[in-house]
Amino acid sequence: MFKIDEKKESDFIGIKEASGNFDQINQIMRDKPADFLVISGDDPVSFPMIALGAVGAISVIGNALPRQTSDMIRLCLNNDFKAAQKGHFDLIDFTRLCFVEGSPAGVKTALKQLGLCGDTVRLPLVQVTADTAGKIIKEIQKF
Repeated sequence: MFKIDEKKESDFIGIKEASGNFDQINQIMRDKPADFLVISGDDPVSFPMIALGAVGAISVIGNALPRQTSDMIRLCLNNDFKAAQKGHFDLIDFTRLCFVEGSPAGVKTALKQLGLCGDTVRLPLVQVTADTAGKIIKEIQKF
């Protein structure tokens, strides 16, 4: 890893990659300098991105399920991909539901169910439908 004093303040040291485009992700991971940090910004692909060399995740679902999300990420970072895969698979349905009607409405529904905050979002965003809210609530109860 590089030392801070070797870089100028204006130099980029990394990127939050949230495109979900694996062609782009693969090219970034292959072509980046060795000391350039890539962080997943897309919950559904954090596991495979870390397997490719990303150094962590900036997570939406981690706000509602911090232990489950951080455990999965930590296992990936420790190269225990078999154990991390189980955590990734456990989170798939919850993750999909949190984003099916746009972010952050889904995770706000989960946070309301957990008693952490309301599910109000600012315009032009809207709350998830009652059907999706019911599915999110059912899914989060599994955890």
